[in-house]
Amino acid sequence: MKINQAPLPTLTQVRQEDDDGPEQRPLDLRLIGRLWKFTRPYAAKRNWLFFLTSIRGLLLNALPWVLASVINGPIQRKDMPGVLRGALLFGLLAVVLQSLFVYRMRLAQQLGESVVHDLRNAIFQHLQRMPMGYFGRTRLGRIISRITSDAEQVRVGVQDVLYMSMVQGVQMLGAAGLMLYFDWRLFLVLLALAPILWAINREFRRRLSKAYRTIQESFSRVTSTLAESVTGIRVTQGFVREDVNAEMFGGLVAAHGEYNMMAVRTTGFFQPLLEFNSQVFFGALLALAGYLILYGHSGAATQQEHAKALVQFFFQAGLFFGPVQGLGQLYNQALMSMAGAERVFQVLDSQPDWVDDPAATDIPPVEGRVEFREVTFAYTSDRPVLDEVSFRVTPGQTVALVGHTGSGKTTVVNLISKFYLPTAGQVLIDGRDIAKVTTASLHRQMGIVLQTNFLFSGTVMDNIRVGKIEASEQEIVEAARRLDVLDLLESLPDGFHTQVGEGGRAMSLGQRQVICFCRAMLANPRILILDEATSSVDTMTEARIQKALTVLLKGRTSFVVAHRLSTIRQADQILVLDHGQIMERGRHKELLATGGIYAHLYRRFIRASRKP
Repeated sequence: MKINQAPLPTLTQVRQEDDDGPEQRPLDLRLIGRLWKFTRPYAAKRNWLFFLTSIRGLLLNALPWVLASVINGPIQRKDMPGVLRGALLFGLLAVVLQSLFVYRMRLAQQLGESVVHDLRNAIFQHLQRMPMGYFGRTRLGRIISRITSDAEQVRVGVQDVLYMSMVQGVQMLGAAGLMLYFDWRLFLVLLALAPILWAINREFRRRLSKAYRTIQESFSRVTSTLAESVTGIRVTQGFVREDVNAEMFGGLVAAHGEYNMMAVRTTGFFQPLLEFNSQVFFGALLALAGYLILYGHSGAATQQEHAKALVQFFFQAGLFFGPVQGLGQLYNQALMSMAGAERVFQVLDSQPDWVDDPAATDIPPVEGRVEFREVTFAYTSDRPVLDEVSFRVTPGQTVALVGHTGSGKTTVVNLISKFYLPTAGQVLIDGRDIAKVTTASLHRQMGIVLQTNFLFSGTVMDNIRVGKIEASEQEIVEAARRLDVLDLLESLPDGFHTQVGEGGRAMSLGQRQVICFCRAMLANPRILILDEATSSVDTMTEARIQKALTVLLKGRTSFVVAHRLSTIRQADQILVLDHGQIMERGRHKELLATGGIYAHLYRRFIRASRKP
């Protein structure tokens, strides 16, 4: 079955495309080197692992050597005490071997967990520093997949592939050395098969690399679509798309299953072929050893030595070819680990659209003077959103941003908040270019209330405290009292200790907005941004909040984005935007008198509000 790759899936159209970059070699020394750096804080544990692994690999060769020696010696001589001594030595070696195995497994799992712990922390911290543009173009499911399944594949590589392959590698090398010592001519038979094994590995290395990379990409598409489906479940059910979405998701799952089956079929052919080569070797070994024993030399002593060598050879050959199948499986896991590591490091290597200037300094307590100087901005180079916008705001003023959807209102407040930097021009606060001040120091003096504010899992009090982590319960209650919403919060099932649910789903839209207003009040910002902040609040609650906002806005510079024009009548300055430019500016009555864009918008709002 051939499955074509196309763009990423959505719940409106199933698309499958690999947008994660070009394919890389399955075992990339650069990626291995970067993973190795994550083991440096645990160097003692890592080095002990190497030591125990090496000893275990050598002891695995010693066990069959003891067995063969007992067969060729005490048993052949009918020396029962010698047999018992050999059995005792074998038992002691077995105990030591299994003890080493226990400690190796424990240390390997601890090392794997430590590396993945640090790796996930590094990803999370890196994501926290990424600007808004990154999250606008990166799907949530893809991010989740990197920090979960891809990081888990790295764990397998660190704690299983590395040390298990080392044990089996030492075992094979030890067996090869002993076989060479016992009879170099028989060892040549094994060397004759080496090019065949190399060619088989090379071919399947290429096939498995592609197969497992495709599996990882497919799983990322499945998780991305699942995350989108759960997030948009209300829209799905509201438009009766359950069956359609289920069919689309089923197609992605079926494709993922087919990718897995492709890898299984490739593996199913690869491993038996390797095993068949080992069986060919045993057949050739029997034929050559039999010839050497029967016809190679004269004399019973020489034939006896060849027979003893053959016994040792059979035991060591089993150790040599035994790991072949295991190494094949480990190689599959290594390919998946490399694919996971590649994806993880793609996130860690992703460069932000901008970073604070190295010479940036903390901004001192701001007065609230804001200025745009010929600011131009575009989210993508071919679609400018703002075009040479200029305006000034004095401290304490309330500025309303008005315009049709897509006119640039939210972009203006995003630039003031330094979520983005201007493509051209300057944004200044108290005369300082925000590009030259640290983002953290600016954000500490700003408060933002959005139309769809996000609430974290926890209590109402926990979410209000986001505005000021060290705030006491009394301060939180006082913030709600100043906003005149204390009774609304106390009327919740458990008052301020009510659980809001994941994303605030246990709260109504109005309750979420009230919590976010309290959060902003608690933060006591110098610059306040309200982006459609009252659009989800019922009329009665809005009237109460409007009164409270008079207190909240007093003495602060504030920017209000609203479609409900009744919320901005008292603004000190109204900026009317259209297609990224300021078309009108002034106070409410002044703009109504001019009969322009604002007057037209206001008349439409009045007519809409009068409709039954």
